[in-house]
Amino acid sequence: MIRVPQLRVVDEEGAQLGVIPTHQALQMAEERGYDLVEVAPMAAPPVAKFLDYGQFKYEQARREKEARRHQRSVDFKEIRLKPKIAKGDFDTRVRRAIEFLEEGDRVKVTVQFRGREVSHAYIGRDLLTRFGDLIKDHGLIDRQPVLEGKSMSMTVASTHKPKVPAPNPRAEGAGPADTAVPPPAGG
Repeated sequence: MIRVPQLRVVDEEGAQLGVIPTHQALQMAEERGYDLVEVAPMAAPPVAKFLDYGQFKYEQARREKEARRHQRSVDFKEIRLKPKIAKGDFDTRVRRAIEFLEEGDRVKVTVQFRGREVSHAYIGRDLLTRFGDLIKDHGLIDRQPVLEGKSMSMTVASTHKPKVPAPNPRAEGAGPADTAVPPPAGG
């Protein structure tokens, strides 16, 4: 006995047509001017739908583009320090890291050792610990300080929500400056 594969078919309006042999479903789709698209291949029996495949792909691409427009990727910023960093430079790096964290970015703080400085790795660890204490209100230490070759680094994740740029009201339509009435002349 030959087993004909069958599909559960849904028409273009979303109504169930039942379980139909594949060749018959293809014929029905062709008569109606649609494509037969498998939407749930793992179901038993698989589910197929009548739809215009080109229009479906176009709408899917448009939805994905719209979703990408409204999302903001989180950048990974890096702050580099040296074991012999001056107080002013250290404070500047802390302020800059706080700015990055307030924008919603993640920050990698790295202490770079030169020559025999690496034998005093505790200096770098103390520096990173102090750095972490100063920025703890703006971010969480994601990865504790780790020595990797001639550098020691830690990562900090932001506790702030990323700022999405506000839409420009003048770009979409007439703003208040466009509708202002000039003052009367003379007077």
